[in-house]
Parts: sequence; C-alpha cells; structure tokens
Amino acid sequence: MRDSLPLSLLALLSLLSTTVNVLAVPSAVSGQSIPIIRRSRVPQNDKDLAAWAQKHKAYIEAKYGFSKPTEKRANGLNLLTDLQFDSSYFGSIAVGTPPTTFNVILDTGSSDLWLSTSTSESTSRQGQDNIPQYNPSLNDTFSIQYGSGAAKGVLGKDTVQFSGFQVTGQTFGLVTQTTAQLLSTPLSGLMGLAFEDIASSGATPFWQTLVNTPGTLDSPLMAFQLSRYTNVTDAQPLEPGGTFNIGAVNSSLYTGDIDYQNTPDGSPGYWILELTSMSVQGNSISLPSGEGAWAAIDTGTTGVGMPAEIVQNIFAQVPGSQPAGGQFDGYYTYPCSTNIDAQVGFGNSSNRWTISSADFAFQQLEDGSCLGAFFELPSSSGTTTPPIIIGDTFLKNVYSVFRASNPPSVGFATLSSTAVSLNGADGPVPLPTIVSSLSGVNPTSTGVSVGTGGQNNGASSTTNGVHVAGLAVSLLTAVAPLLLW
Repeated sequence: MRDSLPLSLLALLSLLSTTVNVLAVPSAVSGQSIPIIRRSRVPQNDKDLAAWAQKHKAYIEAKYGFSKPTEKRANGLNLLTDLQFDSSYFGSIAVGTPPTTFNVILDTGSSDLWLSTSTSESTSRQGQDNIPQYNPSLNDTFSIQYGSGAAKGVLGKDTVQFSGFQVTGQTFGLVTQTTAQLLSTPLSGLMGLAFEDIASSGATPFWQTLVNTPGTLDSPLMAFQLSRYTNVTDAQPLEPGGTFNIGAVNSSLYTGDIDYQNTPDGSPGYWILELTSMSVQGNSISLPSGEGAWAAIDTGTTGVGMPAEIVQNIFAQVPGSQPAGGQFDGYYTYPCSTNIDAQVGFGNSSNRWTISSADFAFQQLEDGSCLGAFFELPSSSGTTTPPIIIGDTFLKNVYSVFRASNPPSVGFATLSSTAVSLNGADGPVPLPTIVSSLSGVNPTSTGVSVGTGGQNNGASSTTNGVHVAGLAVSLLTAVAPLLLW
C-alpha cells in the first residue's frame, strides 16, 4: 500500500519549524491544487520497450561521443518531477522579462542550456504542440546531439531564473530543428550542470556563473535526492521527483557524513569519479584502473553504461541471465524473481553503496523476464569521453552532492528515513514557480559582475527541512512519453 499524501506531508511539515530558507510563491499560485486521478500503469509491449531501451543507449553514445551583490540569496531549491517511471527528472527555469517558465531536464552529464523555440521545425511534431517555446532573437549557430537524433539552432541571450537566482545575459541554445520525439510535453529543453569545458555552445553554465561570483552561494555545490517509482504498479507518468538544492545541502534528506571523493587529475569537464570496486551477488567484479575506470556521475542518464566486458561479468553473477540480443542488443535479461545484491565504491573511499534490486531492472518484458539497467557501451579509447556512465539507477539510492571545490568532488550520503518515505508516495507534482525575490548576477566580457536586486535570507550551507513553496503548489497535468535522456 502506498503512503498517503497527508501522512507524508505531515511528516515533512513537521520539519519546517527549523527551515531557514523558504521561497516566496506568487499569490496567484500559492495554495492552488488540482485533484489527482489514479489509474493503473499502462504496460509496455516488448516492441515499445525495445525502442525505449535503445533510445536510451543511443543517447548515451551520442551524448558522450562514443565511436558579490548588494543583497543575495545564499542558497536555493528546485523541486523535481519524476517523468515516466524514473526515466527522467526535470525541474523548472524562467526566462525573459516578464519571466516565462519552462520545464527542463537537470543534467549533470552535459553543460549546455537549451530550449525549443517558437520557430522550431521537426521531422515529427508529435508530442511537441503543447510545450512552452521560447521566442528568440537569433544569434550564432548551435548544435548538440541527444538520443537517436540531434538538435540544431542558434545562440541567444536573456535573463534566466533558476532556484531563486537570476543571471542577466545568460547565453543558451535556441533549438530550431529537432529530430522526431526529441522533446515531448511537458518538457521544453535541458539545463546542463557540468563544466564549461564541455559546453557545445561555449557558454558558461548557469550554475558555474553563480559559483564564479563571490558571495553569491553559501557553498559552491549542488545536491540531488531522486525519488523511485519504477517498482510502483499504479505510478503515473508524472510523479513527485525529489529535491534539487544549490548552495546548500538539505540535512533532512540524508544521515551521517557526506563522503566526498575528488575528480581524478586531468579528467575532462564531466563530474567524474574512479569506479574502484563493484560486487554482484557477493562476487567481486573485475574492473580496470585509472582512466579505464573513470565514471561520469550523470543525473541525465537513466541506467548505467559500461564497457562490454564489465557488463558481461556483472550478468555472469546472475543465474538465468542472458544477452537480450535483437531489438535489445547491448542489454541483458534475467529472471525477475531474482533478488539482486549489487554494490559499488568510488575513489579511495571504503564505503560501498548498494543499488536496490528494484533499480537494477529497467522493466519487465512480455515473457516475464526483466531487462537489466546495465548496458554495454562501445570503447571510448582515444577520446576524452569517460568509459563508464553512472545514472539514476545508482543515484536514486544515495543523496548526491556535486561540489566545485579545487579539485572538484562528488559526494554521496545515506538517504534519511524522510527521503526514503518519499519513494512511491502519493502526492502532487510541483508546478513551476517564480520566486518573488532573487539574487542576480550578470556575466560580462571581462568576467562576472554582480547585478542588482535580491534578498539575503540568512541561510547557511545546510538547510534543515523541506521548503514550504514546493509543498503548497499544485500538480502539473500534461503527460506524454519522452525520449530517455
């Protein structure tokens, strides 16, 4: 039986007495609600699921190229939406004056912000007619690959708001051409949260502008808690997806210490850790060392991509598993009745992090077998692309923190009981919100200068509790399938 919303809300609201960073919600949306109608999860046949799996695999290969202010907001929050049973997680930004909100994938595996434009052309318009689109003033050309296709357009600049912060003159991609199914309702684009070094646009990412502006953030970090609905039979295509924080961590969502590990020397502009240990069913998996074990920690990826020999060794530990082949080439199947015990470790840490059996499987196939979430990637030899991509299959199991220290580091912590209780819980999906007071910065040709406006809320680098703003707003109702990111 799934937890009811009132019980979850009571549990979360009980923490708010110590909350120090509350976003203001416009009166026009505060307290509104739309009734939730539950229905059975629609099963997918193998043909549809195969297309889903291969688009995910193709996306990873294409994405990684295989073959000081007067006043400031110290930290901010963006509540996430879980799309299509943990396939993707998105938040909201606002662009322009007056601001218009857009839903965007929050992706630590890329560095570009881009939006579909009102002049967009596509080989297929299916699923795109109802998404908000940006009306641009056009500039330089822009091109980036996602999934089984590509997005092309131009670069423009405008004011962008995100998680209580505002950057004036943010450069971003304006997508005017897309291949079929690249975007679907309710998504309008993607916000990259990796480093400028790998930005196709050459633009400084929004988050990095904040980090580069002294006094803007309490701490130079971003943190994620991702919810799980893949094993919930009556899950809806849109569900509450978790929490994104910038400038602070949310201490109510994890327990113990955050185990930070530095990115390896010489690694490119991804959030990379060295995968140093892995076991499946209690058996150690042989791993390469050094660059051969570099793994991108990627919130924009659903599963886990690895070199073929590692994936083969993983499934060799699972009785009854076999290569899926055919339309599922690169994947493995195994009996759904098998409980999977999988653990991973990173860097010099002695910690081992468990991947739940529910996350080890993508979905059940028509023959009753399960499709594994670990899939084969081609060799990345001779490129700067990390050979291992670790996505939400792992990240749903930990509280993850991306810290722009010197060197940069990625940290994991054990999820708290509060965070775990959000998995599969009934609740409204948050509407995009525009806060009433913002901290503003302005990138210039000579660096980053501080803009005007904003409000110092006195928040520290640790936020206790869950923001009222996200609990008060209502759910987003538009639903459509999305190409896996």
